[in-house]
Amino acid sequence: MSSFYRLVKDQIKILIVGPAWVGDMVMAQSLFKLLKQREFSPIIDVLAPSWTSSILSRMPEIRKGISLPFKHGEFKLKERFRLARQLQKEHYDEVIVLPNSFKSAVIPFAAQIPKRTGWIGELRFGILNDVRVLDKKNYPRMVERFAALAFPAGTLLPHIPLPSLMVTSPSVNKALEAHGIKPPVNRVMALCPGAEFGPSKRWPANYFAEIARRKIAQGFDVWLLGSPKDVELSKKIQEATDYQCIDLTGKTSLAEAIDLLSLVDVVVANDSGLMHIAAALDRPLVALYGPTSADFTPPLGSKSRILSKPLSCSPCFKRACPLMHHKCMRELMPLQVDEAINTLVPL
Repeated sequence: MSSFYRLVKDQIKILIVGPAWVGDMVMAQSLFKLLKQREFSPIIDVLAPSWTSSILSRMPEIRKGISLPFKHGEFKLKERFRLARQLQKEHYDEVIVLPNSFKSAVIPFAAQIPKRTGWIGELRFGILNDVRVLDKKNYPRMVERFAALAFPAGTLLPHIPLPSLMVTSPSVNKALEAHGIKPPVNRVMALCPGAEFGPSKRWPANYFAEIARRKIAQGFDVWLLGSPKDVELSKKIQEATDYQCIDLTGKTSLAEAIDLLSLVDVVVANDSGLMHIAAALDRPLVALYGPTSADFTPPLGSKSRILSKPLSCSPCFKRACPLMHHKCMRELMPLQVDEAINTLVPL
């Protein structure tokens, strides 16, 4: 049998129904890498919200992203069946459904994809035909729960490859030019003060400002990065640092943020999408945890330092502090963060 014939015959097509959070999509790359390690490396497409294209385009494992045209929480059964008919033409051999919702499994079922794999989630027996029951002790981290779906149920997991987003010099230069930034001469620290999940995850803006002042005094340039929702936080940091930072908050696309983060010498971030992106770029990273747990969703980078304050009330996994004191973040002091930075980027 010729190698070409074997490739045409044996290469399979896999659809991934992807997560809707930036950090989760970054962590899903570990699954994609494991799938590509199969014999006759499969074709992998990802069905996910349109914003994920910026991340998927930086993952060489993915052939294409397919936009999921629904807002968060929308069911729209008729539209889902219409999309399923389009996907049916692709003749996927299998699908892996990463979200645990019922609606996320409807489209692959309607598309009649032969093998449909996922965790049990919201009563998905029948809709998924390779349904798994999650043992949280065996798979304590999200990345392990994603990775396990690459293998038959009960398989002992091999070494899980880390996410690694790809950047190119032309795209980096284009991002610098678009925002009027010269290629860095000094060391650069990026601060990511936001967190889409809610205010409980956010380290105080005045603490970020103190770190910025310390590093500016040591000759660093400081960049502020985040979404439009983080503009007010960055404004507070700018005011407290006499506008000495380069404020890119809400001004960059997600693709540009990836490119710019690839240039920095160190990142300080809350548990957020940008934190996971920084880790996947293998940037030295200080990751700040309060109401969430690094035992579940740690940054998957080789140069990460995780800081948290052990309290009886954390992690609570609440969007806002239910006790109204926010001690898990307020008692994580700037001096601790500065010391962690210095271990990553010695003066």
